[in-house]
Amino acid sequence: MKLLGISSRINHPEYGKGVVTNVSSNQYWVTFIEGGLETIDIDSEFEVIEAAQDDVDTVSFFDVESSLVEILKKYSDISEVVHIADKWKGGKLILEPGDTALQSKEVPIDSFFHKITMVRDRLRVMEQKINSSNSLDEQEKIDLQQYITRSYGSLTTFNVLFKLKDQQFVGQKSS
Repeated sequence: MKLLGISSRINHPEYGKGVVTNVSSNQYWVTFIEGGLETIDIDSEFEVIEAAQDDVDTVSFFDVESSLVEILKKYSDISEVVHIADKWKGGKLILEPGDTALQSKEVPIDSFFHKITMVRDRLRVMEQKINSSNSLDEQEKIDLQQYITRSYGSLTTFNVLFKLKDQQFVGQKSS
């Protein structure tokens, strides 16, 4: 039986999907998406999703950590922490209907911001799935990508809520 190397991806029947982050003589140290770090016996039952070479001694912890972060970003919908701009913390969004006989609606701006960032994250996941799809041809991928880019553009109004500029929505740039 050939040993899996660091950064191999597996699917364990109990813990789910994970990445091998260390190898000892009889165990793999695996960081699972759902359950965090676990050690499993080398001869235990699991599915190998993607095997990496077994050059255990030549990979630094930094490399493993960087690989793990990239893999988690690529294969899950785990998202980065996004902070609302300080001036909006604790604020509220007030929706006033044009008909004064109707009641207005107040929404905590933090809840609204959370929903906006979830839309952004789901668009990113959709974008990744489109780009990695084997069933779409290149023109279909380009067409769908343009719809997503336009969606980002429609959401740029909400950029004022983001604390960090690099986390804001970016639409299609004019050439």
